[in-house]
Formats: sequence, C-alpha cells, structure tokens
Amino acid sequence: MAKILVTMPDAFLHKVDGVASNEQRTRSELIREALRTYMRRVNISNPQKAEKDAKILESLIG
Repeated sequence: MAKILVTMPDAFLHKVDGVASNEQRTRSELIREALRTYMRRVNISNPQKAEKDAKILESLIG
C-alpha cells in the first residue's frame, strides 16, 4: 500500500483524530472512507464523468 503526505491545520487534524477515536478506527481508515464517500458523491452527481472514468478503467484493466 502506498503512503502519502497530507498537510492540514493542527486544529482540523485534532478533529479528525477525535472522530477516528470515537469510531474506534485509525486516522488512515477514516480518511480513506471519507475519500471513498466523496468520490462516490462526485460520480453520482456527474454520471457522464462516471461513465467516462469507467471506460478508462476498463481499457486499463481489460
């Protein structure tokens, strides 16, 4: 699994850590889930882009 570096304000990171702690998951798990949710929402609100992205993925793995 790849690692990335993300910069954010300390106060925001503290909130992220609080949510992660309340949900008994790691910071990384919480951020991955937040990004998945965002990506689903973007694809739902833009079905043409979602279809285009699906075709690109198919060509790459097919």
